[in-house]
Amino acid sequence: MELKSQINIKTLPKHLAIIMDGNGRWAKKQGLLRTLGHEKGTKSVRVVVETCARLGIENLTLYAFSTENWNRPKFEVDTLMKLLISSLKKELKTLKDNDIRLNAIGNLTNLPAKVQQELEEVISKTAENKRMTLTLALSYGSRDEIVKAVKKISDKVKNNIISIEAIDDTIINQHLYTHNLPDVDLVIRTSGEHRISNFLLWQIAYAEFYFTDVLWPDFDENNLYEAIISYQNRERRFGKTSEQL
Repeated sequence: MELKSQINIKTLPKHLAIIMDGNGRWAKKQGLLRTLGHEKGTKSVRVVVETCARLGIENLTLYAFSTENWNRPKFEVDTLMKLLISSLKKELKTLKDNDIRLNAIGNLTNLPAKVQQELEEVISKTAENKRMTLTLALSYGSRDEIVKAVKKISDKVKNNIISIEAIDDTIINQHLYTHNLPDVDLVIRTSGEHRISNFLLWQIAYAEFYFTDVLWPDFDENNLYEAIISYQNRERRFGKTSEQL
């Protein structure tokens, strides 16, 4: 049976997050420079984005560049930034054709000016799109996000805008980068690693996890279908018993 036909459209994850891992190892296996692995990985991004939109997934978040990635060799970082600019330019038509809104989270002011400019332009030109929200996590670290949220809330408490008693999950959510997104339902990580790597730590509190040995440049729509089918075959209890569901 075709994998796609096994997917229940009614129980799709509302928010899918992907840690795209393995570009460098893919390139090494091919005897290529790591940067060529990143270039090949952009093709998997397009496949996954278009497939999610067709299926009806409302929110897709991709871990594109972490705060820790700034520690990589300068040549690789520079190449990644150039690749990001060219990808944003090339994929604008794809986003428009598929009615996808672009969003970005992270410490975006750390990005090169040209990246910020291109990002702002694509976000602006897709702002009215409704089918799916594609969020790129760029210069993103979840601990940094939570620290910033705590500082913002503390400042509001200090200035009597919020009382300490009023602080709850909702208040914290409102001060995160993802304040306009629902909690994550499913996290996929490629390349055989079993880590979260400082990604959406608050937002994945009740997410399901799917780990695959497939390297990101080889990840295709069938791999995506397999992850979604695995997710749909699980019982999500949110602290309750099976009998309560």
